[in-house]
Amino acid sequence: MAVNKLKIIPLGGLGEIGKNMTAIEYGRNVLIIDAGGMFPENDMYGIDLVLPDYTHYLEDKKDWVRGIIVTHGHEDHIGSLPYLLKEVDAPVYATRLTIGLIEVKLNKRGMRESADLNIIEAGKSFNIGGLFEIEAFHVCHSIPDAVGFAIRTPVGLIIHSGDFKFDYTPAWGPPPDFAKLAQFGGEDVLLLMSDSTNATNPGFTPSERTVTDGLDQVFAEAPGRIILATFGSLISRVQQILDVAARHGRVVAVDGRSLVESVERAQELGYLKAPSGVLVNLKALKKRPDNKVAIIATGSQGESAAALGRMAFGQHRHITIKKGDTVVYSSRVIPGNEIVINRAVNRLFQQGANVILGKGTDVHVSGHASQEELKLLLSLVKPQYFIPVHGELQHLHAHAKLAQRQGMLAENIKILENGTVAEFGSKGLEITERIPGGYLFVDGNRVGDVGRVVLRDREMLSENGFVLAVVHINHEDGRVTSRPEIITRGFIYIRESGDLLSKAEEVVMKVLPAKKPYDAVRKALSDFVYRETGRQPMVLPVIIED
Repeated sequence: MAVNKLKIIPLGGLGEIGKNMTAIEYGRNVLIIDAGGMFPENDMYGIDLVLPDYTHYLEDKKDWVRGIIVTHGHEDHIGSLPYLLKEVDAPVYATRLTIGLIEVKLNKRGMRESADLNIIEAGKSFNIGGLFEIEAFHVCHSIPDAVGFAIRTPVGLIIHSGDFKFDYTPAWGPPPDFAKLAQFGGEDVLLLMSDSTNATNPGFTPSERTVTDGLDQVFAEAPGRIILATFGSLISRVQQILDVAARHGRVVAVDGRSLVESVERAQELGYLKAPSGVLVNLKALKKRPDNKVAIIATGSQGESAAALGRMAFGQHRHITIKKGDTVVYSSRVIPGNEIVINRAVNRLFQQGANVILGKGTDVHVSGHASQEELKLLLSLVKPQYFIPVHGELQHLHAHAKLAQRQGMLAENIKILENGTVAEFGSKGLEITERIPGGYLFVDGNRVGDVGRVVLRDREMLSENGFVLAVVHINHEDGRVTSRPEIITRGFIYIRESGDLLSKAEEVVMKVLPAKKPYDAVRKALSDFVYRETGRQPMVLPVIIED
């Protein structure tokens, strides 16, 4: 009789920062941990959100999914849930605040009533599918109600840390549950999957409480308005800002849809408590002096459409940046966003603002464990096998080296990438097949119909523009019936290039008739344009048969 094998399949979050998603498979049973999204990279033109490509893995396994467990409410852990739940009918398990933030996303898509959402508590166990016995345990992160998971499977105990750091003075909730982690360590842990985001950072990550001191200094010294950019779901940071603002006699307005929604939901659930009279509407700021005003805004990653992005580029309806404003980036820079953030920062300086960046200051600390904390977790849990998760390859490799220095055998440490399958077999944990994976792009209200080919076309258009040749030909003999019309955008300034366009028309007329008029026109026009200008715009013939 065949024995089922336990498989670990990362679908997102390994080799990158964001869109975290992992599947655990045993027989015809699948448990999914997190379902996150990711900010689009600079070359992903027109893309609104990037999801893990779970389509290939789940293509014939949608009925196998017994449940989805979520560690916390940040976008990189819940962002793809609305899209995943359209494909998979499975219950979702998360803590109270995380469920509340998930509900906000589902409500916008009319999906809340059909979703099976279940609130769990740290320290309590629950069963999924009669096969996975799961216990959530409290961890400290930059959002309330974050947890890791102890997953008891037929093969052994798996610990998934979630995003965490060992913060002894957290901004919300109790310190880490070291006793629970030590208890798991005494149960012969088969596998640890641990957050690697800060695995290259030595020492300990500073406590969230240090941010309060940094914000206090900013509020004490700022001569005018204070505009603070942070992530939409960074609820703990919002609470700190509200408390500091109250001490310094400032009111606070929230700007940015995702941030407004998160703040409202956190207030409803009791996770965010604004001091009396501090939280006001954005329009109410006009009646107050600048030194009594603070604004919390989205746009910490340089997004041009977010609140701070619109301010930076002079497109905001209510806020115009001016001399005396202090802009604080109370967030980390996600790798890949440096260029767009710097562009926004420079524009803010240009308009007279003083800009304070989170890196190297006390206005932001990471929510992820540094090397000494990662080593402590390994020592407490004492796993037989180890898979570093959540990070770029440099972070995963750095975490693996830490584990080796802690005494783990190199052969018991597996560095995976998205789509790589690790399987517990007769020889222990082995890397087996590689399934198709990668990116699933959200563009508007469509998912998955934009791929790499379309993005390459968009990149070409952004760099060199296009040339459109409208040609009328006789449907019988293929001869040109009227002079071609050459239309360009983003390629040349038409008013000063009449001679070039006239020559292009002649080139088109000379290659017709042809067996394949589209191909003939495209090649001739592309070659001509390159010879004349050294550029390679996208050339699109439109052949109309009369």
